[in-house]
Parts: sequence; structure tokens; C-alpha cells
Amino acid sequence: MPERPISSSDAGGFSIRSTRVTDFEQITILSNLPLYRAGTLRLPYQSLEQTRKWLEGHGTSTLSIVAEIEEQIVGLAGLHRFEGRRLHAAELGIGVHDAFTGGGIGKALLGALIDAADNWLNIKRIELTVFTDNTPAIRLYEKFGFETEGLLKANAFKEGRYADAYAMARVRGI
Repeated sequence: MPERPISSSDAGGFSIRSTRVTDFEQITILSNLPLYRAGTLRLPYQSLEQTRKWLEGHGTSTLSIVAEIEEQIVGLAGLHRFEGRRLHAAELGIGVHDAFTGGGIGKALLGALIDAADNWLNIKRIELTVFTDNTPAIRLYEKFGFETEGLLKANAFKEGRYADAYAMARVRGI
């Protein structure tokens, strides 16, 4: 049985809220951390301007949230709904501050997005890609009902080599 999405009130010591354009400085710092960036497709040295434009570009098809501890952003997650014949599906992205991994922040962010997808957005399918060496993330996704659908060989160039990734999805009601 997949884990039940948890609310921010279940979370110990941190809160979850929607992103704001004014978060661009803290999100830039987060995005440039070595371990955080290693799990994403982001390039090093993301600028403040890039982050600000990214946040400003979020429309109604994107739900973006952060986790905070004492007003410091320690996690970022988002759900981007597809259009047209894929309106029932969305892509998920998530990352946690290098110094705060393993403390339940990723679980709370993922739970909040799944709750929104299931109970507010009527999203049937949530997709993601994850590097094959990111075992903690893979285990977390599996706990929430995500299944591996395929192996993406040489999916991205990372740390001087090509890295494989898994395509994973959670499909509600199958």
C-alpha cells in the first residue's frame, strides 16, 4: 500500500507553502548546492535572474511549493500539468537542501503534491525521471506508489560522464 500523503502539520520543524517570486534568492542558493544540483538537470551557477524568470513564468498549470525552517527554504517541489490529450498527467520535480536530507522534508513535499494531484487537480498520472544512482529518492517514490517504467540510457551528462535515469510514474486507479 502506498504511503498516505502527509500534511505540513505532520512535519516536524518545517512548514510547506507555495512559492513566491520573492523566493528567487533563496531558491537560487538551494539550486546551486552540489548535492541538490546533482539530482537535477540544472547547470552549475544558476543566476538570480534565471530563477526569478522561472518563478515568474509559472502559470496555472504549475503548482510549486517550498519547505521552510525558520524562513529558510530547505526544499522545493513542483507539479507541472500537461496540456491537451495529456491533461490527466503531470510531471513532478523535487529537491531538498544538502544539509537537510533524510529529515522527512522530501516525504512531506511529495505527499503535499500527491494530495493536490489526487484531491484538487484530478491528475491520474504523475511522471518523473530520477538518476539510477539516487537510491534514497527512488525508495521514497516507490513508497508513494511510483513504479519504474523504463531505463533511459545516457539520459544526461553529469559530473563528467553520461548518467542513466529511470522513468517512473504513479498512476491512480489502475
